[in-house]
Amino acid sequence: MRRVLDTLPDLAQGTPGTFVLAARALPLGLLGQFLVAGQALFRDVEVWSAHAALGIGLVLPVIALLGGVLLMRRLRCFAWWTGLVALLYAMQVALGAGGEALPLSLHPFNGALLLVASLVLLAKVERRRAALAANAAVATEERLPPS
Repeated sequence: MRRVLDTLPDLAQGTPGTFVLAARALPLGLLGQFLVAGQALFRDVEVWSAHAALGIGLVLPVIALLGGVLLMRRLRCFAWWTGLVALLYAMQVALGAGGEALPLSLHPFNGALLLVASLVLLAKVERRRAALAANAAVATEERLPPS
């Protein structure tokens, strides 16, 4: 029998707000990274320091996502995508820290991969939240007396 990974186990327990916030903050921060990098390339070279600071600050949502997956059994359904996001983030920092041309040339490509992976993870988190809301609505309807 083929095992299917689903993001809806233990749905009644919900999804912690910190996990949802981290899943939402990461793609926004990555989009900010692309914006700041573009500003640094075409307007003001001094903005590169803001790019580096924002990049290091993005470790917070990555740690929150990893912590949620590792500490809460009901969030293990997100482990594959969270692991991929963490791996791509670590690669992103390593590529950006190197001063040589090849790693720096791969930095934007890896950033795009990281953005896509974080958006997929966010879509899965929001799917879980929507299913929880739908289940709650059905449960409420079932409790109402017939009209």
